Amino acid sequence: MKQFIITPAAGKRLIAKAMVKHPAVVGARTKGTIVIIAGTTNGYIAEEMLAKIDKKSSFPRHRFFRGIVLPPGGPKTKGGRLANQSGFPGDVVIQNGVWQKGKTIFDVVDNLKEGDVILKGANALDVENKRAAILIADSKSGTIGAALRVVVGRRVRLIIPVGLEKRVSGNLDEMVALMNAPGGEGPRLMPAPGEVFTELDAIALLTGAKARLVSAGGVCGAEGSVWLAVTGKSSQENAAEKLIKSVAPEPAFCL
Repeated sequence: MKQFIITPAAGKRLIAKAMVKHPAVVGARTKGTIVIIAGTTNGYIAEEMLAKIDKKSSFPRHRFFRGIVLPPGGPKTKGGRLANQSGFPGDVVIQNGVWQKGKTIFDVVDNLKEGDVILKGANALDVENKRAAILIADSKSGTIGAALRVVVGRRVRLIIPVGLEKRVSGNLDEMVALMNAPGGEGPRLMPAPGEVFTELDAIALLTGAKARLVSAGGVCGAEGSVWLAVTGKSSQENAAEKLIKSVAPEPAFCL
C-alpha cells in the first residue's frame, strides 16, 4: 500500500488525464460529438483534449466557467458569476474530431444522439454512492437542464468529472429538498444521473490500482487536499506513484 496527498488542482489535472482516455470519450472523439460544459475541472479536461486534436489553438482555461465560488474579498461576483464575462470562450464542442469554436451546449443539444458524450462538473459529491449534484442559479436549470433533455430523451452519455474536495455527507436527496424548498435564498441544487468520475476512478483507469480516500485537509496550500491509500500489484502501485508525482506540481487555480 502506498499513500499520497493530492491537492485540488492536482486532482483536476489527474481527472483530466484520465478522462481523455475514458472509453466513451475516446469513442466519441473522432466519430461523434463531445460537449465539455464550462467549469474549472472541465477546463483541465478541455485543455488535455484540445492538446490532442488542435495543438495550434490557444485555450483560455482560466475563463472556462460560468459560475464560480470565490473566497470573501475576492473578485466581485453576481449570482456566482464574474462581473466581467468578456473572456468566456463558450463550451468546448468537438464534432468528429474538430473543435467547433465558440459553440455552447445550447447550440448543439438538439442534434446530440446516442453515443455522444456530455461532460458536466458538479458541486456536491456523495462518494459512497457515487452520486453528484449541481448548484443552479439559472431559472431554467442552466446547462444541466439542457443536457438532461437528451441524456434521458436520447441516451446521450453524461459523465460528471468531480474532485473529491466536493464531497458532502448525509442524504443527497434531503439536501436537494432543502435547497429547492420555496422561500429559500441562494442557488438551488439538482441531482444529476450520470457517471461520477473522481480521482479514485482516474487512478483505477490509468493504473489499475485501487485508491481509497482515507484523510483530508491541510494548510499552506494543502487546503482542500485529500489523502489517498492506493493498493494493487507492485507494478500498479508504482504506476500510480509515477502518475501522481507527475500531477503533483500543478499550481493552484487562479483567475
